[in-house]
Amino acid sequence: MRKVLAVLVLLSLALPAHAINIAKQGVFSSGGTVTEPLPGEFNVAENWLDFTRAGNTAHVDHANVFYQIPAGETKSPVVFLHGYGQSRTGWQSTPDGREGWSDIFLKKGRAAFLVDQPRRGAAGSTVKIVNNEQDTRADGTEFNPGDQAWYTHFRIGRGTPNRYEGSQFPAGEEALNQFLCQMTVNTGNYDVEIFGSALSAVLSDVRKMTGKKAVYITHSQGGRVGWQTDTENIAAIVAIEPGFAPEVGSETYKKFVAAKVPMIFYFGDYIENGPADIKSTAFWKSVLDQCRDFAKHYNEDGGDATVVYLPDEGITGNSHFMFQELNNAEIAAHIEKWLEARGL
Repeated sequence: MRKVLAVLVLLSLALPAHAINIAKQGVFSSGGTVTEPLPGEFNVAENWLDFTRAGNTAHVDHANVFYQIPAGETKSPVVFLHGYGQSRTGWQSTPDGREGWSDIFLKKGRAAFLVDQPRRGAAGSTVKIVNNEQDTRADGTEFNPGDQAWYTHFRIGRGTPNRYEGSQFPAGEEALNQFLCQMTVNTGNYDVEIFGSALSAVLSDVRKMTGKKAVYITHSQGGRVGWQTDTENIAAIVAIEPGFAPEVGSETYKKFVAAKVPMIFYFGDYIENGPADIKSTAFWKSVLDQCRDFAKHYNEDGGDATVVYLPDEGITGNSHFMFQELNNAEIAAHIEKWLEARGL
């Protein structure tokens, strides 16, 4: 017995103090549809060699979710949804190899559910494979370059590899390479209703697995999907520079007011103080102003909404990808404090 105890003690000492004890992890799909069989009878003998695929169906337009549930008593789980040109990869680590928000929130006692939305990443199956003009060129036969364009639009700097003064974005060629390699294409057209339906299914499945409504963290274009998601399984929304908030008075606005979903918006730096000659500065300023107007009306109508412009909190140097930057743990702590204040 003493030998067993000694081994257990040695094993516990061997584990780093910051190790995460995962009780369960895995991958599942939610939502989507099954196509009607192609005309004809399925050829059992030929099966995959029958390139007509007669009689075959396809599972398409579902979301794919990787999840981890920490051991012990847990708080409200978190569902992470990426933005345009991204996948769940962006939540899992940082370009310079530090912990991503999925690990950071796991250590705070929150199960992490990381989504690839339909027609993206591990959820690429769709009926009509089409890439829009953002993704392709040469009549859809070539990938459309955009490293410098997106980097600038994301407010990291004036084209690669420049960074704005005081930037929190990780420095160095390798970090930049890792960041730009995250970008990935859509396999089909962007359909916010289909995506919202799939994410509604994800949140329903998360509640069945954990017994709790989820904190829904969306980023950028993923914010559009967030507004299209059913509210019944959402504990709160954390919208990281969502592109826009629901139009005040719209049906989408009313459904969130009725459900009393608390929400908080986060915006990084270089917006109110961004370069005037770059058109993206005006774009992000208009988004920030629109979200502030939304929050004002939402609160007047009995809701709970907060807009955080990080420089106002003394947190400076952040881009559109604050969750991957040098102070990502500080911003995660800010979110955690807001969630705990609401008993989540």
